[in-house]
Amino acid sequence: MHFKKILGLAAVAASAILLASCGNNSSKSSSKANDTLTFWYGGDADTAVKPIASEFTKKTGVKVKIQSIPWSQYNDKLLTAAASKTGPDVLVVGTTQMPNFVGSKTLMDITDTVKSDSSIAPDKFFTGSENTTKFNGKYYGLPWYVETRVLYYRKDLLKSVGYNEAPKTWDELYDASTKLAKRGKNMYGFNVDGAEPTFGFMFARQNGATLLKNGKPQFNKKAMVDSLEYLNKFTKNGASPKQDTKLSIGQSFGGNGPIPMFISGPWMMSSIKNDAGLKDSQWGVAELPKGKVSNMSSTGGGDLAVFNYTKNKKNAIKFVKFMSKKENQLKYYKNSDSMPTLKAAWQDKSLSDSRIQVFRKQLDNSEPMPLIKQWDQIGQNYLKSWEQISLNNANVQKTMDNFNTQTEQLINK
Repeated sequence: MHFKKILGLAAVAASAILLASCGNNSSKSSSKANDTLTFWYGGDADTAVKPIASEFTKKTGVKVKIQSIPWSQYNDKLLTAAASKTGPDVLVVGTTQMPNFVGSKTLMDITDTVKSDSSIAPDKFFTGSENTTKFNGKYYGLPWYVETRVLYYRKDLLKSVGYNEAPKTWDELYDASTKLAKRGKNMYGFNVDGAEPTFGFMFARQNGATLLKNGKPQFNKKAMVDSLEYLNKFTKNGASPKQDTKLSIGQSFGGNGPIPMFISGPWMMSSIKNDAGLKDSQWGVAELPKGKVSNMSSTGGGDLAVFNYTKNKKNAIKFVKFMSKKENQLKYYKNSDSMPTLKAAWQDKSLSDSRIQVFRKQLDNSEPMPLIKQWDQIGQNYLKSWEQISLNNANVQKTMDNFNTQTEQLINK
């Protein structure tokens, strides 16, 4: 079973009104250019951001043209824009994409802006989010929305095997899962997600693993190998399905709950409420169970950045700062369910729901995956390695030795 976030996030930036001639210095032409910003927004749900952009126009007189771009095309389109030095003024960047775009000089260095304005000081944001905007001591964006992963669980089914609350440790998670799997055929306790690239790395960190050290992968060290041995126990002993069951959330988590525990992000909240047919009292969310060292989760989300080659830097920075304000992060959350990165925003009553507050607590112990440009490919290679372990019973140590060598070669290319 694999739950993918259906992002309706990001969207934006049609091309702005072009000057009739790049060499035209007339005040009229300059005025037209400066009165319009282009904003690229990943996904197709720009309705979440349009009202906020309209408010910016009312306050400043600067129009914002939003172009929604599918995430599947976003990377190539932006790299092409950077190569030609023509593109948007402002853009949304997925946190995992930041290293690529900083490396390709697509994003503007806004360090001076960040350091000169206390309202957007780094300590105002969650550390995990702030870390996605900083490279070599310089800032290339402002955190905009954030997500992390927590444990979803069926309260009623956990109670039936002696757990009045969610498992708090790895030992408890395994114990509860094996008991729940004894309910019958095709019944499990927990989903070890074989289609989520961050899953194994997240558990490895909880076990004390350092994923990269001085630029070198540490994937075949004891801490990570032991964490994968732990996860493989679930699939070996039938406490987790070996591969995606292709069940909907209503089929897997609702009803008699074939898979009554899984780890995912905030986007699953509405899916459960709409499709699982459960009472509020039947399910909940909890911080991740603690491993040997911690219960660290993975930080994701999106950052706002300025295109390095914009000719409208002043208004672009003004727009990024406007979108990052507490009231506007909250408006975006209400329109999209994308959680704010400003810590102060979490005091708002719109985020007071007890389940939402679990994400707030988890964010205090959540970090992004390593911010290197090869990480997406590393994640995909990891999934192939995990498949060999879970489906083909491959030796974990040998598999991770091979994966570590493969990763080292990838990084050194």
